[in-house]
Amino acid sequence: MKAMVIEKYGEHVPLLLKDRPMPVVGENDVLVEIHTASLNPIDRKIKEGKLKFLLHYEMPLILGNDFSGVVVETGDKVDQFKPGDEVYGRPRKNRIGTLAEYIAVHQDDISLKPTNLNFEEATSIPLVGLTVYQAFHDILKLQKGQKILIHAGSGGVGTFAIQLAKLMGAYVATTASEQGYELVKSLGADHIINYKRENFEQLLEGYDAVLDTLGGDVLRKSFQVLKPGGKIVSVSGLPNAKFGKEASLGWFKTILLSLVSRKLTAIEKKTQTNYHFLFMKPSGTQLREIKILLEEKRLIPVIDRVFEFANAPQAMDYLDSGRAKGKVIVSIKQRYQE
Repeated sequence: MKAMVIEKYGEHVPLLLKDRPMPVVGENDVLVEIHTASLNPIDRKIKEGKLKFLLHYEMPLILGNDFSGVVVETGDKVDQFKPGDEVYGRPRKNRIGTLAEYIAVHQDDISLKPTNLNFEEATSIPLVGLTVYQAFHDILKLQKGQKILIHAGSGGVGTFAIQLAKLMGAYVATTASEQGYELVKSLGADHIINYKRENFEQLLEGYDAVLDTLGGDVLRKSFQVLKPGGKIVSVSGLPNAKFGKEASLGWFKTILLSLVSRKLTAIEKKTQTNYHFLFMKPSGTQLREIKILLEEKRLIPVIDRVFEFANAPQAMDYLDSGRAKGKVIVSIKQRYQE
């Protein structure tokens, strides 16, 4: 099969279209012919080797973290799917590789795709949808009437997060540029802050929650908008000792995480808030919950641009540019697109 691979880690390492062996299908696995995949910031981090502390991969490595496609084969113990089913999902972190013609995934990690979405629309959902779902339901436990700040509202995570937060009855502030203003407004954002001209930390206070997708100074300043007892979930900040314990990384790595995140921990204590690093987990069950909301049109996919498979390197460059409003999609099997 054809696949987009890297042969080593590095910022300027090229994505190469190569022939790779067909995936091995385990007894609980589903073999999927991939029609579309989406790109996410985690793909860039993996490519550059920034997640080697948490994830170990053999080279050459097929990139890609979510997909939609059609089941072509099932393992002996698979009882949830059959050949011909249209599915979408996010494979486990040790089984990534959706920039390919086929992938074998555990049946628990996928769901039937929403019936009202085409493959391009469906593939825009799994990684960002699960990330936001787990942030809001499992960690923040977001409640009706609470106030949340969502950074980078016009990005892939942000566009989904604004919609889900509004569905849950929250008041939503978000940061966006002038180019993203109309998009985030249309998704329901209550307070839009132009991050190029305004300082969000000077305009907001007393918030219950923050969803951070940027890390760095933005994350550190975000503590200032929270009320005591407020919570921050970050997908781009530093993992801390709390995460190390929850992820069972062992005492050595947990101590290292405690050391590298000590400044964040100090801010957390000073502001009497709670910081959580989120490393999203695959879940077919949660994808089915999201599927219902999509089929009821209470959530809508937001896509910026679709690239052909051969142009996946250009798609990665476009994602890296920071200009994308919504998701960047790679069409693996274009003739199936609606």
